[in-house]
Amino acid sequence: MSESKSRQRRYRLKNKHIPVELSEKDFNAFILPHLSTSTLGRKPKIPFLKLFNYIMYVAHTGCQWDALKKVIDKNKEGKCEIHYTNVFRWFKRWSNDKSWISVFNNTVMLLQQNNQLDLDILHGDGTSSMAKKGGDNIGYNGHKHFKGEKTVAICDRNCNIISPFTTAPGNRNESPLFADAFAFLKSTIKSIGASIKGSIMSLDGAYDSRANRKLIFNSKMTPNIPENKRNHKRPKPGPQRTYDENIFQERFRTIERVFAWEDKFKRVLIRFEHISKHYLGFKLLAYSMINLRHFVTS
Repeated sequence: MSESKSRQRRYRLKNKHIPVELSEKDFNAFILPHLSTSTLGRKPKIPFLKLFNYIMYVAHTGCQWDALKKVIDKNKEGKCEIHYTNVFRWFKRWSNDKSWISVFNNTVMLLQQNNQLDLDILHGDGTSSMAKKGGDNIGYNGHKHFKGEKTVAICDRNCNIISPFTTAPGNRNESPLFADAFAFLKSTIKSIGASIKGSIMSLDGAYDSRANRKLIFNSKMTPNIPENKRNHKRPKPGPQRTYDENIFQERFRTIERVFAWEDKFKRVLIRFEHISKHYLGFKLLAYSMINLRHFVTS
């Protein structure tokens, strides 16, 4: 086998297809144990698997909730087996009670247990989403020229998301957001029993600040951040900060690829949700499916 074909084969094995619908076996194994299903009122008329896959349909296609009327199965009377507003109510409930966060955290735990994480080098970056209908946690992004929301994510070398989010209005600079994203990262690493001591944190020049470098150093990690020339007019005296361009170039095969995979879920391309928690729910769903690509059988 030639070297190029061997490289392509390794890439296919590492980056399997990202699921947009789960079988009953996968749903019961990876999703159901982490959703709140107890209720004092009426129970859903359909199994939770169907509810989840209807939500995944909205996340994948980006359609409005009322478009579910065309895909919801019909009962004997020819009516939809569940009203689309009830599907939305369950999605809203799981967004508000942090069920989606629990689902995501479980995917990171699975990656750790199956030796799928490569924590030697971590890559972080931010992305902005346009908000069409207004809502909370929104600001005007002068660089992108739209109102929206920013998200900061951190992944490993195998394109697995470890720290899924730090949300802020679009007019916020990304550099101060790193502290919250890094705190979530350390919390996740601690919960799965892993360690990032000695790892390299690779970020772009927007995150070059004394505070961010200090956070990384204090965690016994090494920052790999290109110096931002806007931070100082004259060259700093003394030895130059360590920076490896080859490590930095990995971000185009890791974090940028993750953001490209995220675009497979059309509902997160543009924010239509008025409430930031609901939009975050779709983001967590997308990141969870990216992490679950290693385990799903369907």
